[in-house]
Amino acid sequence: MTPIIFDLDGTLLNSAPDIQAAVNRLMGEIGQEPLDLATVISFIGNGIGVLCGRVAEHHGLPAADVPDLTARLLAHYNAEPATLTHAYPGVFDALSELRTRGHPMAVCTNKPEAPARKVLATFGLDTFFETMVGGDTCATRKPDAGPLRETMARLGHTDCIYIGDSEVDAETAKAAGVPFVFFTHGYCHVPPATLTIHATLTDWADLPGIVAELTA
Repeated sequence: MTPIIFDLDGTLLNSAPDIQAAVNRLMGEIGQEPLDLATVISFIGNGIGVLCGRVAEHHGLPAADVPDLTARLLAHYNAEPATLTHAYPGVFDALSELRTRGHPMAVCTNKPEAPARKVLATFGLDTFFETMVGGDTCATRKPDAGPLRETMARLGHTDCIYIGDSEVDAETAKAAGVPFVFFTHGYCHVPPATLTIHATLTDWADLPGIVAELTA
């Protein structure tokens, strides 16, 4: 059966409120104004280091501060990664159906591996996935194809369907040469019409049918 690989933030989980909370705890520590949710969402997608770089640029902080800010933000996030986060409606039922049909499943995310595993376990999602590749697992991050190819290799496959919510995910799937299913309720920062999309997912209840069509 064709493997199904998922992005995490903005795809399986609406995690932006906890990311915002961690950012604003850090902002309080360093005497900077808090950021609203829309601004934080606009910074999500390329990993925590890039997010911190965008926060620093937003506040006019030196680029040299970014490594320290990244470490401190990760500590804040690791302390409370799932207080405000929730799984999107229908995720559990869709994953259960795909598992029943025999599809191997995994996660490929730019979130660092430790907090990614923690939030998956917190919501009981970890039991659905055979493996997970995080933003610090490989030498590169998405949109490079390397992490997605590593995830496929761990499943013993050279193909998959990739489910994600952003231009980063679309570029990753395209680079890896696999079909991309675009989830419309996540954190995309560009018009979806500009992306290479093989199917659009608005309601998680539709995912098993979409997968069946793509694998027919």
